[in-house]
Amino acid sequence: MIRVRLRFAKVGKVRFTSHRDLARIWERALRRAEIPLVYSQGFSPRPRLHFGLALPTGAESWAEYLDADLVGDEPPPVDLAERLTAMLPAGIDVTAAALVEPGEASLQQAVERCDWRIEVRGAGEAAAAGAVAHVLSSAELPLPRERKGQVSVDDVRPYIEELAVVGPTDAGTELTARLGTQPRGLRPAELVAVLISSHAGLAGARGDATAADVPVWEPGHVIRTHQWMQRDGARQEPLPTATSAPHAEARAS
Repeated sequence: MIRVRLRFAKVGKVRFTSHRDLARIWERALRRAEIPLVYSQGFSPRPRLHFGLALPTGAESWAEYLDADLVGDEPPPVDLAERLTAMLPAGIDVTAAALVEPGEASLQQAVERCDWRIEVRGAGEAAAAGAVAHVLSSAELPLPRERKGQVSVDDVRPYIEELAVVGPTDAGTELTARLGTQPRGLRPAELVAVLISSHAGLAGARGDATAADVPVWEPGHVIRTHQWMQRDGARQEPLPTATSAPHAEARAS
């Protein structure tokens, strides 16, 4: 048995596909491409696929990852990425494929941070910059979060490694962020909630805003651009990645 790691993009309308539905899409694509997969044992055997960190439904990505266990010990076909892309729906393109060394940590365990481009709708550039500066200068950022029906307040400041304003969009302002993923991580929507809280706090401190005056901020277009892991003391990607996914974007348009 060998394990192959695939890097793929997910852009366009297919971004609204859930993580569970994406797994089914991959099972069908691998079967149609006649890739010899290892199957689990038991009453209902399933192909042994190992996905990385789940992408929020509605978000796009230039760098998603999937490990697949293949039968035999021969290297995968050199045209594996092209064969799989041809079997996948528009907007999902395989951009790289490589063997995984024995003993390599799973994607869920290895990925420690992700880079994002996040649009904050309703946010002016100056107001967004003020909220970003407040977040970065804060020692703590308490955020109520629900897990398994229980609400707890977590300090999410350690998860925000980098945060910057890119510039205005048609609907608001775009940011770049590097967010930690371990042990629980911080989702882009949660980051926007932190920014909203910071903006409201700054406006209240100035005494120049009421509920009617403060514009509504909400998450807009979100793209995961990179995922990072630590290997031999250096930050690396699970597979080398481009800075965008032009072929997937062209197919999705």
